[in-house]
Amino acid sequence: METIGFHYVVEAAGCDPEVLSNADRIRRIFLEAAKISNMEVKSSYFFKFSPSGVSGVVIVAESHISVHTWPEKGYAALDVYTCGTKADPEKAVDYILEQFKAKYAHVSEIKRGIEEDDETYTHMILTWEESLRKNGKN
Repeated sequence: METIGFHYVVEAAGCDPEVLSNADRIRRIFLEAAKISNMEVKSSYFFKFSPSGVSGVVIVAESHISVHTWPEKGYAALDVYTCGTKADPEKAVDYILEQFKAKYAHVSEIKRGIEEDDETYTHMILTWEESLRKNGKN
């Protein structure tokens, strides 16, 4: 079954509030995540809310990486979407979760753009949960 793209929707919990409140640091994390997962960066924009929280996006040739953070809750809503077969979006997700120091993640992998016989498109969702930090270690 062929797909046009893979979309990872991630609920990250138990994250480091200092990381989640630092727009510049998140930008660096996302740029490195794009690099290690073989994505071509086109643009980025990050906004720091007052008193805390960050929303940001890195536009890549393959699609995007985006986030909205709630440092006071240790929570980040993360999306990684890529089209084609060049990029490895799961590597980007893993790297970002590691850098956010997430303790838990609920991940949905959505295979998007699955063509039906009648020239319409659908998607397929696979969901799992991960406990990421045991005994203070990844």
